[in-house]
Amino acid sequence: MQKDWKKLLTKEEFYVCRDKGTEPAFSGDLNNFYQDGEYHCKCCNTPLFSSKDKYDSGSGWPSFSSLISNERISHIEDTSHGMIRVEVQCSKCNCHLGHVFDDGPKPTYKRYCINSLSLTFKNTK
Repeated sequence: MQKDWKKLLTKEEFYVCRDKGTEPAFSGDLNNFYQDGEYHCKCCNTPLFSSKDKYDSGSGWPSFSSLISNERISHIEDTSHGMIRVEVQCSKCNCHLGHVFDDGPKPTYKRYCINSLSLTFKNTK
């Protein structure tokens, strides 16, 4: 069943989550946010990232070195804008999250560069 995302999301959230847009760097509420908990998909509430894997990459977007579960994220080749990148989406609802790069910290060397607008934070205490 197709959800009416335009009724469930703000205009900005829809642009990022459903139209594969990108929020401006350093604009997201979660970029400089560091509390213990989990980051869930904005659209379906699936837990995707843990605060223990969040770090400041200096990129202007929330960055994570690892996933809660590989099965919860889809990796898709993205050749838009004249670049070759790997887009990441929620595997449950296909929400566009951002991109993953191989320039992150040890031991994974991953930088999941994620839009704040595609996430919600849940305190796990």
